[in-house]
Amino acid sequence: MRDPYEILGVQRGADPAEIKRAYRKLAKKLHPDANKDDPKAQEKFAELNGAHEILSDPEKRGQFDRGEIDGEGKPRGFEGYPGGGFGGQGGGFGRGGFRHAGDESIFESFSFGPEGMRRSGHGPHDAGGFDDVISDILGGLGGGRSRGRARGQTPRGADIEMSVPVPLDKVVEGGPVTVALPSGRVVEVKIPAGVAEGHRMRLKGQGEPSAFGGAPGDAYVIVAYAPHRDFRVEGNDLRSDVGLPLATAVTGGKLRVPTLGGSVELTVPAWTNSGRTFRLRGKGLPKAEGGHGDLLATVRILLPETPDAELEALMRKRQEPGA
Repeated sequence: MRDPYEILGVQRGADPAEIKRAYRKLAKKLHPDANKDDPKAQEKFAELNGAHEILSDPEKRGQFDRGEIDGEGKPRGFEGYPGGGFGGQGGGFGRGGFRHAGDESIFESFSFGPEGMRRSGHGPHDAGGFDDVISDILGGLGGGRSRGRARGQTPRGADIEMSVPVPLDKVVEGGPVTVALPSGRVVEVKIPAGVAEGHRMRLKGQGEPSAFGGAPGDAYVIVAYAPHRDFRVEGNDLRSDVGLPLATAVTGGKLRVPTLGGSVELTVPAWTNSGRTFRLRGKGLPKAEGGHGDLLATVRILLPETPDAELEALMRKRQEPGA
């Protein structure tokens, strides 16, 4: 057997999580059920399992790194055992990557039939969670992320996640939005009123189809806030610019301020400068924990739309020396 690190494609300093990721990726690629036309598929998959068995076990990995055992799990220089592993009851990896205990093979093959995944060749010692790992891997052979499934069921399709932009007005009121799935199908999803960004909604059976004839996966729609022409999103708060007539800025008065729930009146004090920001509490976006953020309205002084001769004369007069 080749070097286990070389088989898994990882460095000698790889941590357990990296080894697990590499094994899962290669198991999907090399599994015999996914390579029915390759006569060496079983051998390659067995070799992969053998490498993983050594590197996923801290004790065996240490023995290999110290040169005490080889890539098949045999003591260096050991000869004579027919299966290529340890003699007696210890068990080890024989040629082809299968583990032996006496003359019985613990791992031999995994196949899919009408009843789902089957394992053959069990020995007196169980694989210690190997079924669960393989089940999870094979459940994702169709690509993407696959949810867990009960042992013995046909693998289902992979789940998918989609970020869907929702108009801010719809966030407050709720209602339907149109979602285009990767399959090309267009569905309508009802958004609940007051939904928070990041909210997940499950569309059962709208994920990827199963590569093995099982049930399709699910689609998860994740709410994202769509850009708005009047408001800028800052967490749960909204920001907006509001036009302030010059006369109101000087004398003070009431100012209509648009919000997602309709316009409200803001009392502007006299001599309000352009750029001043007012906080309208509870007029922002819904919070996941309840309640709403605030609306931060920044006033911008506006001149009259048509020239005002009196205003212009007043401004010229104020610019005169000594005015």
